[in-house]
Amino acid sequence: MLPMLAQVPEVRTVLDAEHARAAGAPALVQALRQPSPLIQQRALRALGRLEDTTWKRALEPLTRAQDRGVRLAAFGALAQMRAMFPFSAALAAEREGAVRAAIFEAVGRSRPATLDAESLLQRGLADPSPEAREGAARGLEALFRLNRRALQPSAATHAALRQAFAASTGEALRELVLLTLIATGGMDDTTRVLARRSASAQVRRLGVMATGAWLDDASPLVRFEGVKFVRECDHLLRLAGDSSDHVALAAIARAGAQKCGAAPLLPLATGGRTWRIRAAAREALIATDSASASPHIAALARDSNWQVRARAAVPAAARRDSVTLALLAQDVNPNVAATALQTADDVQRALRSDHAGLLLAAAALLEKAPFRATLMPRIIGAFNRLTADGSMTLRDPRVALLSRIGDAQDTSTNVLLREVLYDRDPAVAAVASKILSARTGAPVAPGTLQLPVPPIPPAGYILGLSGATARITMKGLGTMTVALLPEEAPVTVGVFAQLAESGQYNGLTFHRIVSNFVIQGGSPGADEYDGRTREFMRDEVGFARQARGTIGISTRGRDTGDGQIYFNLVDNFRLDRDYTVMARMVSGFEVMDRVQEGDVIERVEIIRPRRPR
Repeated sequence: MLPMLAQVPEVRTVLDAEHARAAGAPALVQALRQPSPLIQQRALRALGRLEDTTWKRALEPLTRAQDRGVRLAAFGALAQMRAMFPFSAALAAEREGAVRAAIFEAVGRSRPATLDAESLLQRGLADPSPEAREGAARGLEALFRLNRRALQPSAATHAALRQAFAASTGEALRELVLLTLIATGGMDDTTRVLARRSASAQVRRLGVMATGAWLDDASPLVRFEGVKFVRECDHLLRLAGDSSDHVALAAIARAGAQKCGAAPLLPLATGGRTWRIRAAAREALIATDSASASPHIAALARDSNWQVRARAAVPAAARRDSVTLALLAQDVNPNVAATALQTADDVQRALRSDHAGLLLAAAALLEKAPFRATLMPRIIGAFNRLTADGSMTLRDPRVALLSRIGDAQDTSTNVLLREVLYDRDPAVAAVASKILSARTGAPVAPGTLQLPVPPIPPAGYILGLSGATARITMKGLGTMTVALLPEEAPVTVGVFAQLAESGQYNGLTFHRIVSNFVIQGGSPGADEYDGRTREFMRDEVGFARQARGTIGISTRGRDTGDGQIYFNLVDNFRLDRDYTVMARMVSGFEVMDRVQEGDVIERVEIIRPRRPR
């Protein structure tokens, strides 16, 4: 499909219309009438990504298309829209297992859930096609996760799930079944035993979760899941020396929570194999013996690693240690300063920064600070400075600062607010609208309702990424190679490749480590709020799954990608259809599993396949 992107004008037209989002919908509907299955599939996917059931009727005829790929895309679009549909009749007519799988997923995601959803999906677990059975399991997981307050599985559905688990060896199906059974209270002892004995580490991990007991396992994924169920201090302290930092750090934290004593933790605090182990041991010592916490807090606050210094703020605040907090608030690293702001002087310094995380911390303190009024000119100045910068991915601090301007009830700022009604960012315009409506006592509509449409990489550039890989070299750890997926997410892959080839990721770090979930990095501010791109990236979601080793783009909600990247450490099915998958791991899983907070991306290289001349 992809090689035609630059060669067939209609395909590029669909891509441009998709990028325009709601404004491009009429062009997408027109594309559905094209005779080319390729164009129809791309248009269907694009309409689904609008998540607007207004367009359901336009795509319904293609659920009966002759081309299998078109039918698959049509039901995928219905799943993305969470649209209602006569699914029972569609299942009865469909002969392809892969398409039935897509129908089952759409059944589970329908909003509101259809009356026969549970029975259709329960029967789907016995479908003759393995693909369809997995689709039914996916539908059931979605059905009960998305409707957790309104729906509970029947005893017959629980029984069908347990039977499907026992009869299957498919990893994804077994994970989906376990997730559903755990969430809905349907586990039984037989299924727990089978899960803990599975050949799949990811299934065993969920088996540990379901059992609530430690499992001595070769996989760190399983051991990490089990640490939270270990109560014996001797066992936790042995695990503090685990070969996996994920496991060791979790064990040290739990040893502190269990108050396992200072003597075994002190050697780790001074001689642990990494600064992360040493810092975690000091935090555990603080939790173990609050009376002796002061020297450990001081050691954290003086550490040469800013990530360690940032850990001193919480225990310092708990002990009202204003001296340590004052030291941290003046730290040269904005992420450290953000943890410890207390005074008007602290906030003034923060408002001079362009670091999104530090500005957000300042805005949070200002919400209830008695000195807010005296700093209003500086708050306005900081907001105007960020506005002049023009970066869309500075949304979070701009919204927070504008909210503080609104809190003041100072009508002299109404002129500014009326200008902001037409801001490029509809989220910022909406805050101005809310403030002005409250002040005037009458509705004041925002002038901006849609995100701007940024330019996308040239078709030829995206075409050249077909079959390409990205080689991500981590300082001191090794290399991860991922296959780019331009056929799934052409614009995302194009933007990522452009950033990589201009060196925009080189020297940045992984700042967010959530064991058995994701690792995230690529922020110039080493935080959640400073994006790598200036414009928001739109989502390109669909059938690509958030499987272990896939790479996605972090967002602040729909169509707000910021160029930061995350790796899925496990299969994260609940992220499916909400976050873009742009690449899939080829090699380097062991490197991914070793990445910890502060590890540095040395470089990212885009490797294109050699083309015949």
